[in-house]
Amino acid sequence: MRAPLQGTCPLVSARIGGAMRPVAASRAPQAAARGLARLAASSLALALLSAAAFAQAGQTASDKRARKVIDEAVAALGGDKFLTIEDRVESGRAYSFYRDELSGLSIAKIYTRYLTVTPSKSGEELGLRERQAFGKDQDTATVFREDEAVNINWRGAKPVPKEQFARYKDSTLRNIFYILRQRLNEPGLSFESRGLEVMDYQPTEVVDILDSENRVTTVYFHQSTKLPVAQKYSSRDPQTKERNDEVTRFGRYRDNGGIQWPQQITRERNGEKIFQIFSESVTFNQDLTDDLFSTSTVTRKK
Repeated sequence: MRAPLQGTCPLVSARIGGAMRPVAASRAPQAAARGLARLAASSLALALLSAAAFAQAGQTASDKRARKVIDEAVAALGGDKFLTIEDRVESGRAYSFYRDELSGLSIAKIYTRYLTVTPSKSGEELGLRERQAFGKDQDTATVFREDEAVNINWRGAKPVPKEQFARYKDSTLRNIFYILRQRLNEPGLSFESRGLEVMDYQPTEVVDILDSENRVTTVYFHQSTKLPVAQKYSSRDPQTKERNDEVTRFGRYRDNGGIQWPQQITRERNGEKIFQIFSESVTFNQDLTDDLFSTSTVTRKK
C-alpha cells in the first residue's frame, strides 16, 4: 500500500482500486455544504411538523371550547327534556314588516311536531312538520311538510312556490334550536369558537356551526344564562342569486315544564326587520295529531 502523499490529510483520501489516492481538496467544502443542506432541510421539516402540531392543538382547543358552549346551551334549555321534545305550540301575535315599517299583524298560533330523521340525513331532510295558523278562528294557515308547503283558506289549498319553501327549509335547517334538537349527531357537523363578543349589549360566547354542505351559522350564547341570544348566516336568494344576510334575535325566555323557550323572536334580512312574534304562551308535548298537518282542509283548534 502506498503511503499518502506528503502534506495530504488521510481524512480526505478515498480507497480506489486497492490504493489510497488523494481526493481533490476542493471536494471538502462541497461535502460540508451538502451536510449543512441536509441539516437545514431536517430543521425545516421539524419546524413544519412542530407548527402543524401547534396548529392542530390550537384547533382542538377551539373545538373543545365551542363544544363546551354547545353542551352548556343544551343543559340551559332543559337538557334531556329539550332533546326529547315531541311537539310545540306557540300562541301570540305576529307582525310582518316591509322596509322596517309595519305591514301586517295577526293573532298567530304555530304548531310544530318533530319527526325522526337518521343522523346521516339530518342536514338534507326536514325533520318537522309545522302549521302556522292566523286569525282568531285560525281560518287561514300555511302548512309545511317534509317536501312541500301549502297555503290554506276557505277557498281551498294552494301550493307555496318552490323557492319560498326552499327558503323556509334552509332557514329551519340553520335554526339554532332545530340544530340542537335534531342535528347534533350529524356526521360532518363541527363547532368552532370565535371567542367573546358583545351582542345587543349582552356578553356572549360566539360559536360557528359548520356542516358538510359548507353552511355556516354563527350563534351568540349569553355568557351567564348560556341561552342563545342571536344567530347570523348568509344565503343566496333562489331567484336573484343575491346574497342575503339573515339575523334572528331571541329574547324573553320563560320556563315551561323544565324547558326554556324564547317568547320574543325577531328576524332581520339585510339589516331590515321583516318578522316578529310575541308569544303569550308556549307549550310542549301536546300530542299533536296528523290531521293538524293536513294540506287539504282548514283545521280549527281552540
